[in-house]
Amino acid sequence: MTGFNFRLTPELLELQARARSVAAQGVLDHGVRNDSWINGYSKEFSATIAAEGWVGMTWPTEYGGGGRPNIERVIMAEEMIGAGAPIAASWFADRQFGPSIFTYGTAEQQERYLPGMLDGSTTWGIGMSEPDSGSDLASLKTAAVRDGDVFVVNGQKIWTSGGALADYIYLICRTDSTGRPHEGVSELIVPMDSQGIEVRPIRDMVDNSHFCEIFLTNVQVPVENLVGVEGGAFKQTMVQLEHERGGIDRLVSNRPLYELAKSRADTDNPLVRQQIARLEAGYHVGRLLVYREVLRQAPKGFSAATKVFCTEHQVRVAEFAAQVLGAEMTLDNQQSQELCYSPSYKLAGGTSEIMRNILGERVLGLPREPRP
Repeated sequence: MTGFNFRLTPELLELQARARSVAAQGVLDHGVRNDSWINGYSKEFSATIAAEGWVGMTWPTEYGGGGRPNIERVIMAEEMIGAGAPIAASWFADRQFGPSIFTYGTAEQQERYLPGMLDGSTTWGIGMSEPDSGSDLASLKTAAVRDGDVFVVNGQKIWTSGGALADYIYLICRTDSTGRPHEGVSELIVPMDSQGIEVRPIRDMVDNSHFCEIFLTNVQVPVENLVGVEGGAFKQTMVQLEHERGGIDRLVSNRPLYELAKSRADTDNPLVRQQIARLEAGYHVGRLLVYREVLRQAPKGFSAATKVFCTEHQVRVAEFAAQVLGAEMTLDNQQSQELCYSPSYKLAGGTSEIMRNILGERVLGLPREPRP
């Protein structure tokens, strides 16, 4: 039996080397950030990677994209995020909103919004989570009521990454409340300079403020900003979440911390060597899970498993770094901040508990436990 060959092709190795070089320069120019796809905001660097053809690199060529294989984007993104380079200004548009617009949007929307995504000049956020809703998207209450040629939007969103810096928010809202919870959900493109929008950044314990609360009061959104089917967008949003949960960003967001800890570790100690071996194996397994997602070899819904494994691996990395660096992790420095930040890996994008429920119900087909 012939063994599997997991080595990259020469072309992919060339891409990897170029991406590593650009990422290293990005860190020199703009600094290193933990979870840099959320916390590393630089429109200048987004323009740099756009010029390399790395924003929209997997989009179809008819929409201005590169038409390249998904595996190439994974390899590029691993180098960017693994180095801590600041890609947040273009990440969300590249990963999910561009694909949503060229899949479900009108020709006018594609012509208007895709070019700014592709050249890195526009930043997008997603208005999905709401207070008191947790991970239950179907319970959202932000309402968009049609009034002639506009939707009038009222409601509140929370945990909106990059909301204070975004040019547009891709809003998940309710346009009809008469049916079942999963019905009546729509997606709107909302310019963030619209009258009636208030943004309040949420500063976390390590001084990041990418998360925001957004309050919408009688915000008028043109009807032509509706993406896809009015009242039928729940499935569209689920496709977005598949893009969001199974990516390389869930595996290597604190890779710089791991590399630092590994360089300081006492490798004469066999127990420490064993820990390093486990983490190296975790990176290998996580990478294969991500590859399986992008090569479309995983069953529908399996991105939940990829997210659980990869984000819990990142927590183990932070714990290893705390053990190795010891008292240094009690100081107010980047390393201690990354340790304090690490619980968020299992929360953002859907908690590990919710992901396990999805796996049990949608992938394994297990019955729900009856309510008492």
